[in-house]
Amino acid sequence: MFAMLTQAKAATLRARLLTSLRRLLLIVALGFTIGWILNRAATALDKGDRPAGFVHGLVQGALMPMSMPNLAFGIDVPIYAAKNTGRSYKLGYTTGVNGCGLIFFGAFFWRLRHLKTRVVQFKATAFPIEKL
Repeated sequence: MFAMLTQAKAATLRARLLTSLRRLLLIVALGFTIGWILNRAATALDKGDRPAGFVHGLVQGALMPMSMPNLAFGIDVPIYAAKNTGRSYKLGYTTGVNGCGLIFFGAFFWRLRHLKTRVVQFKATAFPIEKL
């Protein structure tokens, strides 16, 4: 019986490690893809005569956090358009960065709260308090 529990724990640990590795690889691949898209967008922007506006700033701001894997590996990714419209571009960029942070941290804290609720429910069912 003890051997079966040990094998079950090892299988569970292996499954968790594989899931974590898949998630990490997905995040890195997504980061490189977004970095590639940012490079293409920057090249296209430099070719045109129009400066980057609010919408371009919004997109670049939202994608900026995902450029970190590229920057960590030494690949230069333009995360800010040098040729921009000024205030409207900066407002869009700031809105994009904050919106991305809201989505990321909102999902993180929602999962954390959900996990805490599950732990409390587990404790209530696993260790019921008997009334005297």
